[in-house]
Amino acid sequence: MGLFKFICAIITRALFILVSLAGVWRVTWVKKDHNYWFLTFLFLPLVVEMIITLKSRKGQDYKWFSPPIFLFLISIIPSIWLLELHHQQNKASDPQCKKLDSWENVRRVITLNETLGNITTYQNYLKNINEALSAVCSNDWILALHQILLILLIVGKWLLPVGGGVTRDELSQLLLIFVGTAADILEFTSETLSDVKENSPELVYIILAVWTWSMLQFPLHLAVVNSKPDSEGEQGVQEVSLLTKHSTDMWSTVEALFIQDGPFLVVRLTVMTYFDVFHQMLVFFAIKNFLVVILSLYRLIVICQDFKPSSSRTGRGSAVPCTL
Repeated sequence: MGLFKFICAIITRALFILVSLAGVWRVTWVKKDHNYWFLTFLFLPLVVEMIITLKSRKGQDYKWFSPPIFLFLISIIPSIWLLELHHQQNKASDPQCKKLDSWENVRRVITLNETLGNITTYQNYLKNINEALSAVCSNDWILALHQILLILLIVGKWLLPVGGGVTRDELSQLLLIFVGTAADILEFTSETLSDVKENSPELVYIILAVWTWSMLQFPLHLAVVNSKPDSEGEQGVQEVSLLTKHSTDMWSTVEALFIQDGPFLVVRLTVMTYFDVFHQMLVFFAIKNFLVVILSLYRLIVICQDFKPSSSRTGRGSAVPCTL
């Protein structure tokens, strides 16, 4: 089992580096500037972390925080920023491309590579690959990078050896939360960026900043990992704080209010009011974010109100032996 965890830790980080490398390669391709290969220096902290973790912790992750996932985000987010900004600035001047929105278009891209691949020379082979890759729209490239990033965050967390104190039940809950979070984030970026007008570059920065902020949920495990004491029976008389007893619920509320649904709601309201963009799906998702924020606040109020009677009951219980 130790060897299996060791291999999983190496494979996960290798996948992180491979996807980040694909992002840097796409940036150099689009920008036509080889200086962007210096972005690969962002991979060095992930390599150093892998060496240290494999040597000192046998590849095992931490309980509250995942350094490899955090360093993976650091290595790939700059590439996505550059691709998104370049696409928004050059949207009107993009050449004709094949959208991967149907099986027919996918077959055409594959067929283009096969028909041009009859010549066996190495240079012609590279040229054929270049033409096949150039036929795909830049927006599809960016969307694919977003999707692969989110899927790899979920699969990578599953493959990484769990930290000490994290149970399999907590890990399964965390992975389910990751799936829902990833779907909401992907919908936010794809839908909201598609609403950006050509004369609104500042909106692109706002959306990407909120997207980057929301991605910080993935290295953290506070939403499911329990921090309250295991036993409350014999020493139940000692006072337990609200944060200790309801740490997972409190953190889930903080995530909804300040990291995901709250910022998403602010951005969507800004798009509708200040940038004068309005359509049915935008309104629906704004209402959805508003409901999550309101329900999270309601949940927080319920937790606080239920906690007060429990502490007062504890105080009254200590006076019972004085009565007959």
